[in-house]
Amino acid sequence: MRKVLALLLGVLLLAGCSEPSPAPLGEPEPGTLRILAGSELADMQPVLDEAAQATGVKVKFTFTGTLEGAEALANGSVDGKYDAVWFSSNRYPAGIPEAAKRLGNQVKIMSSPVVLGLAKPVVQRLGWAGKPVSWGEIAAQAGKKAFSYGMTDPSASNSGFSALVGVASALAGAGNAIDAQQIASVTPQLTQFFSAQALSAGSSGWLSDAYVRRATGPDPVDGLINYESVLLSANASGKLPAPLTLIYPSDGVVTADYPLTLLASAGDEARSAHQRLSDHLRTPPVQQRIMETTGRRPVVPGVALGPQFAQRDLVELPFPATQQAVDALLSAYFDKLRRPSRTLYVLDTSGSMAGSRIDSLRSALVGLTGADTSLTGRFRRFRSREEVTMLPFSTVPSRPTTFTVPPENPAAELARIKTFAEGLSARGGTAIYDSLSRAYQVLEPQVAADPDRFTSIVLMTDGENANGSSLADFLASFGSLPPAVNRVPVFTVLFGEGSSDELTQVAAKTGGKVFDARNVELSHVFQEIRGYQ
Repeated sequence: MRKVLALLLGVLLLAGCSEPSPAPLGEPEPGTLRILAGSELADMQPVLDEAAQATGVKVKFTFTGTLEGAEALANGSVDGKYDAVWFSSNRYPAGIPEAAKRLGNQVKIMSSPVVLGLAKPVVQRLGWAGKPVSWGEIAAQAGKKAFSYGMTDPSASNSGFSALVGVASALAGAGNAIDAQQIASVTPQLTQFFSAQALSAGSSGWLSDAYVRRATGPDPVDGLINYESVLLSANASGKLPAPLTLIYPSDGVVTADYPLTLLASAGDEARSAHQRLSDHLRTPPVQQRIMETTGRRPVVPGVALGPQFAQRDLVELPFPATQQAVDALLSAYFDKLRRPSRTLYVLDTSGSMAGSRIDSLRSALVGLTGADTSLTGRFRRFRSREEVTMLPFSTVPSRPTTFTVPPENPAAELARIKTFAEGLSARGGTAIYDSLSRAYQVLEPQVAADPDRFTSIVLMTDGENANGSSLADFLASFGSLPPAVNRVPVFTVLFGEGSSDELTQVAAKTGGKVFDARNVELSHVFQEIRGYQ
């Protein structure tokens, strides 16, 4: 079991690397299910390969995020392109009428609750070892900064979304699904809870990787809120300095039930394939195999839980009944509850960006000011209290310009960002590493003046470095940066002829991530990056 779960962690880390926008998988094929799915389901591939041998049904996945998947259902872009969807939960799309009407037969395959995992010494220090602990107690200790944790962005990943719903529902304590009015009543406690969040991420796998990096560094994070299966995998990986103790709040959790869901528009061939695959995945031997391979719980009676599941019985918290309640919760999280962001954009405006490329860059930035009113766009815009610095570069880095989005009446500052973006022009050479080094210089006094922010750098370039210092120069100097900024990740964006190898090295060195905008809209990639900030 330890070896299997260690392998699972590696799969999750790779699966979490990218969540591309839904794209067509071609015409329907006999015996093949084209499935739009959450990226964490990449770990099911060994089970699905075996299922194909047993049932003749092959699965073709396209991975996407929580809101992107709901939006694809609501706007009909799944129609004719997919036969089924497979998310960790259908609760959110089921609350959107246009999305719900596209959901057909749903079969639950496995389950995993979203829980808190804390390093064992921290649990002992808090006096929580072997004792029931409520979300209220967790929030109170978080408010005292007695521990820190990482959690995924609830607009990008269902584990963060479920955590947000779970803690809000438990703190409201009404026994029914939380509504918009109750969210306001528990805002102080929620603010306490999220004040201890030290890591954010757009996927559960990348969050685990970032946690391992921080757990062994000079400024460790104490734990994670994530799927039970991911936390068990982290423990089995052997990479943690101390194992995580899983805490199942006594007032309840939100559990992912992974319904394999046929689309209402699916044809007879797809319906037959869905039935055969679902029936096979719910047989006791396959349920046992899923549990051993992925660390998720079986949903079929009679399949015994393995010894790794310390909590046998779970209290399930009610889920918000309306899209309005969920949207209010997400808006409160980004604009009021969580620690504010600081983002520095290092933007290539060299001569090679002239024409459609600089137009794409302008459009992507303008979309983040609120011009994009789509479901994802509304929650991936520049946020209340966020500090945004623009650092265009060509032959040399330009003068940085910083904007701070106020919590009240942000329109004027967002308009300033929009005007700045629209004024970008392309000329000159390409000094990537001088500009990246300059970005860290700009951040140093900002971080010193206000360290309590999620801070990151976005580096976008369409070419190779042609001026100034080299990648080797940057990598050599990175270790000498002050500790407060040397942990700031760089999210690199491949665009045009940008060097994949060099940008991958930058992301790896800084603890960031590579995003590929060579075959998708730059605006979509910028939105995706927002899930990590």
